Amino acid sequence: MAEAAVKETEDETQELTDGFSLVIDSMKLNGIDTIYGVPGIPITDLGRLAQAAGIRVLSFRHEQNAGYAAAIAGFLTKKPGVCLTVSAPGFLNGLTALAHATTNCFPMILISGSSEREIVDLQQGDYEEMDQLAIAKPLCKAAYRVLHAQDIGIGFARAIRAAVSGRPGGVYLDLPAKLFAQVVTADTGAKSLVKVIDAAPAQLPSPAAVKRALDVLKAAKRPLIILGKGAAYAQADEAIKALVEKSGVPFLPMSMAKGLLSDMHPQCAGAARSTVLKDSDVVMLIGARLNWLLSHGKGRTWGDAPKKFIQVDIEPREMDSNVEIAAPVVGDIGSCVAALLEGMGGNWQPAPTDWTGTVKAKRDENVAKMAPRFMNNKSPMDYHGALGALRTIIKERPDTILVNEGANTLDLARGAIDMYKPRKRLDVGTWGVMGVGLGSAIAAAVETDHAVLAVEGDSAFGFCGMEIETICRYKLPVCVVVFNNDGIYRGDGVNTGGGSDPATTAFVKGARYDMMAEAFGGVGVNVTTPDELRRAVNEALDSRKPTLINAVIDPAAGAESGRIGNLNPQSKLRKK
Repeated sequence: MAEAAVKETEDETQELTDGFSLVIDSMKLNGIDTIYGVPGIPITDLGRLAQAAGIRVLSFRHEQNAGYAAAIAGFLTKKPGVCLTVSAPGFLNGLTALAHATTNCFPMILISGSSEREIVDLQQGDYEEMDQLAIAKPLCKAAYRVLHAQDIGIGFARAIRAAVSGRPGGVYLDLPAKLFAQVVTADTGAKSLVKVIDAAPAQLPSPAAVKRALDVLKAAKRPLIILGKGAAYAQADEAIKALVEKSGVPFLPMSMAKGLLSDMHPQCAGAARSTVLKDSDVVMLIGARLNWLLSHGKGRTWGDAPKKFIQVDIEPREMDSNVEIAAPVVGDIGSCVAALLEGMGGNWQPAPTDWTGTVKAKRDENVAKMAPRFMNNKSPMDYHGALGALRTIIKERPDTILVNEGANTLDLARGAIDMYKPRKRLDVGTWGVMGVGLGSAIAAAVETDHAVLAVEGDSAFGFCGMEIETICRYKLPVCVVVFNNDGIYRGDGVNTGGGSDPATTAFVKGARYDMMAEAFGGVGVNVTTPDELRRAVNEALDSRKPTLINAVIDPAAGAESGRIGNLNPQSKLRKK
């Protein structure tokens, strides 16, 4: 009895810690210094305590936008971006962003508070009761639940490693409410923390795979290299540049790989996309997938000429997903590109000049054809005139990060605005999700401290527009341009039923989005010509003040579904 009393006294004098502190200590130990989220029960105090401990905590107006911010933070930093949400509805809001991160191979961790297991499992009706772990599992790379404070350290270690190793993706971490208040001795807590070592180890390609790929490339008469956002994520910029230049092969950047090599590079085939896809005979994919964005590697887009594909990817199951891959090279991008460069040796023969000359001629022809369209100063603006103004600004300010989403606003900007540096163009990614814009813009500003230009269609802006208050609250150097054509695709739709309701694709005519920024203390500007747009954006980027520009676009400009109208079935019985 006396020994028990002494032990009890010793325990009472020991320093204690709790679940809140262990979550924060786990993040800090592993270099996680920023949280994106929305406060509320049961994670309100976690946000407050994290902020007090020196972690930057950015509170959003909607969890989905906080999740998109965390996802793009992961893309930019190669560390998992963290999104923190409340239980059930908040978790579900964040889940869209988590699935988006997984689909796009961005490392992200969604942390959500949750109801107590013993109540959820018996379905007894707890506050925001939901089996969140079961719901998350099919939509992310991995999902874990922590029930005991002493397991918080290992839970975070597993989440971090899962998010960044191999093909990156989204991870869900479920933290029930009672976990935060659990108390352990400080010594026990400190010993339970885990610092993740070599979270994303290099994965070297096999020498045989490298030789096979180079043999296929060497035999090509009309080779093409396609760079995907996986190549941009890898941050192996100099090695990729060296490979492209040593090979002499024309390259085609996918949208978020634009700027990995400048769009002005003599080998860039962005302005000759149709030609190189149709006429090439060997295609090397580096961090790019043959999904719908590349017409699955077949069909009219790719022409009738037989093709051989070389694919460089960290995920072996990606090979042969749509077409036969003649030369799969499996490993991380940096290691694969380095091995390919070494295998090329010092006497590599560059791509045939008749092919590179054909590509250059087509590129120059298309650039010359489009140039006058970008130089018009119409009022109201068309898309090309407005994008021409922004094109000039990015050329003059290549460090500016461009965020882009919409339908026509996205599709036309991809080709219109040239990029000059890597990871400066952020957009909707593989799914084509609407609403990623302002979350991405916020993360880009926070993670890089660079000025951000977010170009939004008025429809896309509707999904995330309230985050303009977040931008103003944190005084971020973000200039948002809303291309306002009064509707979805076009603003001149008519209700063919003849009723008083507006057309299903029409918005309020003449809406003044710029006034939203003024309401929150930011700068609002209404512009009607490309010249006015250019001046307003330059002033915003110079001032680094939160700015929202309402760019009035002709309601008749634009096309339904942008460039993917073929994916939108049309009724043969539609009334004219």
